[in-house]
Amino acid sequence: MTRAALLVLADGRFPAGGHAHSGGAEEAVGAGRITGATSLEAFLRGRLHTTGLVTAALAAAAAAGGEPAELDAAADARTPSPALRLTARKLGRQLMRAARAAWPSTELDSLARDFPKGAHQPVVLGLTARAAGLGAADAAYCSVYESVSGPATAVVRLLSLDPFEATAVLARLAPELDRVVDRAVVAGSAVATAGVDALPAASAPLLEIGAEVHAAWPVRLFAS
Repeated sequence: MTRAALLVLADGRFPAGGHAHSGGAEEAVGAGRITGATSLEAFLRGRLHTTGLVTAALAAAAAAGGEPAELDAAADARTPSPALRLTARKLGRQLMRAARAAWPSTELDSLARDFPKGAHQPVVLGLTARAAGLGAADAAYCSVYESVSGPATAVVRLLSLDPFEATAVLARLAPELDRVVDRAVVAGSAVATAGVDALPAASAPLLEIGAEVHAAWPVRLFAS
């Protein structure tokens, strides 16, 4: 295993398509729920402990060797919004292209064949981590960081927020990222014996509703 592979995978320049998505931040800015650093921190904290926890546990389970098709179905069941399901599969397809170029793997090839329109992104992320020689905790860390760094970067663009302020928000959240990763790894590891019902199903109804609202916007800076 090379831990440096985690840096490559988590790098915002890794061509996985995340730069085109705001993680719900664009709709939240439009609705007035994010207006600056303080409200951004509240938004990210809520996202981290709901969507972030769920996706990190899925990624951890996939990295630990969970059955990808079962995990994909579990991801679908935990994503009520059709718009978010579509986004998750688009991101999964884009990540798959980058992952297969970086870390060729028969498991990735098999998943690509089984899901030609894309598997859920956290499932692909977990298998990518596995192909890169990384473990469940590495996959979970990459997932939770994406869940907060993407929206933070988007808000810098949307509000012309001082990037130093946005970075300080992420730094303050770092201890909570550690705790969410610990929970995600425990849940992901339990899938081997208890099945996908061991995965968390933390909900974020406002994110789901916001995704549907955002999908209907005639003009958007971000795809989601």
